[in-house]
Amino acid sequence: MKAMSTDIQIAICGSAGDGTIAAGEILRNVMAGLGYKVIAFDVYPPEIRGFGKCIARMRVTTEQAYSLKPQSDVLISLDDSHAIPHVGEVRDYGAVIYERGSIVQLAEGGHISAHVRPAQLPYAVPLRELSEKSTSSNRSRNIVALGFLAGLCGLQEDTFLNALSRKFKKKPEVAESAQSAFRAGYAESADTFKLDDVVFGPVPKAPVAAGSAVEMMNGNAAVVRGCLDAGIENYFGYPITPATSIMERLALEMPKRGARLLQTEDEIAAISATVGAGFAGARAATATSGPGFSLMTEMLGLGVIAEVPCVIFVSQRGGPSTGMPTKTEQSDLHIAVYGGHGDAQRIVIAPTNVEGCYRCAGKAFEMAERYQTPVVVLLDLYLSNRYETVVFPARPPFAPNQSKAPEKDQLGDAYRRYALTGDLISPRTVPGDKDGMYVATGLEHNELGRPNDQPQNHEAQSRKRHEKLKAALAHPDFTHYKRFGDEGAVDVGIIGWGSNFGECLEAMIKARAEGIRCAAMKVVMISPFPVAGVTGFMDQCREVLVPEVNYEGQFANVLQANVGRPVARLNRVPGAPMAVGDILEEVRRLAARARRGHEKAAA
Repeated sequence: MKAMSTDIQIAICGSAGDGTIAAGEILRNVMAGLGYKVIAFDVYPPEIRGFGKCIARMRVTTEQAYSLKPQSDVLISLDDSHAIPHVGEVRDYGAVIYERGSIVQLAEGGHISAHVRPAQLPYAVPLRELSEKSTSSNRSRNIVALGFLAGLCGLQEDTFLNALSRKFKKKPEVAESAQSAFRAGYAESADTFKLDDVVFGPVPKAPVAAGSAVEMMNGNAAVVRGCLDAGIENYFGYPITPATSIMERLALEMPKRGARLLQTEDEIAAISATVGAGFAGARAATATSGPGFSLMTEMLGLGVIAEVPCVIFVSQRGGPSTGMPTKTEQSDLHIAVYGGHGDAQRIVIAPTNVEGCYRCAGKAFEMAERYQTPVVVLLDLYLSNRYETVVFPARPPFAPNQSKAPEKDQLGDAYRRYALTGDLISPRTVPGDKDGMYVATGLEHNELGRPNDQPQNHEAQSRKRHEKLKAALAHPDFTHYKRFGDEGAVDVGIIGWGSNFGECLEAMIKARAEGIRCAAMKVVMISPFPVAGVTGFMDQCREVLVPEVNYEGQFANVLQANVGRPVARLNRVPGAPMAVGDILEEVRRLAARARRGHEKAAA
């Protein structure tokens, strides 16, 4: 008999200061520790404590999932005013857990019980009372709610108690208080009718390679892990949402490894120092978001013309200008690929999941050194803050120094830092190398590095800086693009990039279940563009759909500029991940059009 599969989504909704995100963190870590696959994404406000909505959502599955579901199975309300708009997102026969009473008089319709639909299961729990009785404070309502949920779903009490002990191991009194609150909520569920179709089934044993580790983390944490495993030596940064936690985590870990981190006065200083450290031979990086990246474009041009290796992580958010700091968007692709004056192509890669953040971070240092150029790694708020279970290899999969050193007979007076070699990658020295001195300037230069603006020289050096990057399309042990779904000819092909590819993949799976011949391709290497691979995929698609979370269709623009073929575009800017249903609806429409076209051609 086939084991029962699990696919449960839980949303916790409250106000800033209610412990919403903390409760979500505890729950997802416990479920991941039990062996379930977890995808989680938290929404938080830009306002200070006491204002604004916080939502912790997580999808817990036994089979691999790629995005959050449009409807949750359970909603926990820690603040009715914020949770009421989300009651409609709970499926029929799903549960709504909320505070039983209020200590203040509410306006008509102000209590969430007035909004629970007849098909939903209401659970009124005295969260405040249980918290005060167990801890002498109402601040543990979030933990009481977790205890009630665990008991309602038949999860083991000890698993959560141990997790609370680990979380607060440096504060035993806090751990004891949290455990008391959890027990109170768990006991409350004992006399409550149980959910009969929100059940956590057994966890299948997934094979894991010897020495590998399974961990729960978000995209920014995975970037940090990739940087450290790749041997980052210098980091320079300035705080900006949603990239700040990259710097914060590196600040804790880099000093332990003898590496150096500096918080600079602004983004211009950060990129200037990063380029300077790369010139000096260090593996160097910075991280920012759209507004900060705008300030970095001039110095990125210096990195291109001086052929300096460095890595820039850009976590996109809603724009333009200050835009929406705590909302996600995929709208910095144009500036990442084209931003800057002059012909200043650089490598741009975009991971599609949390594990990809780790691998792209480490590989970015390899590419920067091997091809002597800045490398931009594009994330976004959704991916930076999205939690997933990730399997890390026993040993870091990243190569050490990839720099092309000169031969002895190339040094001294004969040393040409910008030599026009057969592979268009010049031998590189760093300050201090004997007989390897050269001039590096933002001016156009000859092979020696000396200023030279003659037409023939500028043509040659421009060609060198662009053509050498094509070798990155064959960079080893890196997924430049990958196809999923039906093989051969299909009615609809979906091409996606970045964090939105999970939603593309879910839509493809649903389309295939409906009998639509469908395939999806993720593109990770965006500049230089993998023309051959994408063209080969499009050759087998009657219709091609490009969904992305920006208004202009920026990836579709890049794709069509390189491939020269029309595509169907699906653009949304909700400040949140794209709805799988929107993609699926468009796939259905295109599939019907493809079938009509095929029948007409056959007739």
